Amino acid sequence: MSGSKKYSISLPEDLAETVRSHVGPGGFSAYVAEALDQRVAMDKLREIVTDFETDHEELTRAEVEAARALLRHDHRRAGENAA
Repeated sequence: MSGSKKYSISLPEDLAETVRSHVGPGGFSAYVAEALDQRVAMDKLREIVTDFETDHEELTRAEVEAARALLRHDHRRAGENAA
């Protein structure tokens, strides 16, 4: 990730306090940045799937589960689901 810039955002207080209790006073920004990074990755993945399905048949349940296993780094399960 490149440099940092300070932003002001509004969050539900109970959510923010739950996060703060898990990560401590110094980890809040890193936690939020990681969550946003994961959300952006998932949005990009949805775009890829939509583009693929525009030109091809819809993905099967087995293909989706194999991809999920790969995203979770569970290569053993990915191989089982692809079979």
